[in-house]
Amino acid sequence: MRNCLLFLAVLFSVAAHSNVVHEERSLYRNIIVDETRDLRCLKFNTKSSQTSQSCMYKNDPDKLVFNYTKLTFASLLVTDDPKNVLVIGLGGGTLSNVIHELYPAAKIHNVEIDPAVLKVARDYFNFIETDNVTSSVQDGRIFIKRAAIKKQKYDWIILDAFNGDYIPEHLLTKEFFEEVQSVLADGGVIAANTFSSSKLYEHESATYHAVFGDFINVSRANRSNRIILAGIKTIPTQAQLNERINALAPRLKKYDVDIKAISTYMQSTKNNRDWPADTKVLTDQYSPANLLNF
Repeated sequence: MRNCLLFLAVLFSVAAHSNVVHEERSLYRNIIVDETRDLRCLKFNTKSSQTSQSCMYKNDPDKLVFNYTKLTFASLLVTDDPKNVLVIGLGGGTLSNVIHELYPAAKIHNVEIDPAVLKVARDYFNFIETDNVTSSVQDGRIFIKRAAIKKQKYDWIILDAFNGDYIPEHLLTKEFFEEVQSVLADGGVIAANTFSSSKLYEHESATYHAVFGDFINVSRANRSNRIILAGIKTIPTQAQLNERINALAPRLKKYDVDIKAISTYMQSTKNNRDWPADTKVLTDQYSPANLLNF
């Protein structure tokens, strides 16, 4: 009982110090930007939940807040010096900003379905746009279909779309992953932000494996996030990993990313397949919404 009262006291304390600085109803959702002391967050308020999509420390905007954004940089241990980066799902633009600082010559294209989210990223989260950092207001799947027709290729594709409840269903199917695979450059990697705690865990794993073969899970014990690294043709040797860790560690430190620790969270499915062999693959005909409740 005492622990419950303590939790409620903390909750009410945080709420009391929370200040909504922007709120609007977009075409897709309710959007809130609020501040709690030094922390500014973009939130999607849906019928079933209110979830933080992106946060930044106002006094230290370089420092990453979320565990999953830090884990995403495990990608750089399996691909080298990305030149063309595609990000599906903008949020506050945090990932794009860090990648741009790390690789200023890289071309980064962000795709966001909701124009209101893009405006909020610009107005409240220091989203950087340059000749090399561009954005489109478009459904991510449509963008990739058109990129495939144009024979465009990307060596780092980040799938980070979220509708407030879960990843949109049409961005979870075998057909979609095949479309993503068609725009992945040789030597590139796909990094997908998803969850360890979802009831879709096994279905997602089976679907990624059906398209890409063995992939790498990046997740910490007792944490809900996982990053899937897929499309990797050649797994680096331990010597190559160590070399990349040593090169990246000082560059990522300012963002509070401990790449050496993150490397220990990486586990290939080659010898660690943790879903039943008969798990049903998600398709455009089979992607049931009831499984999204996790």
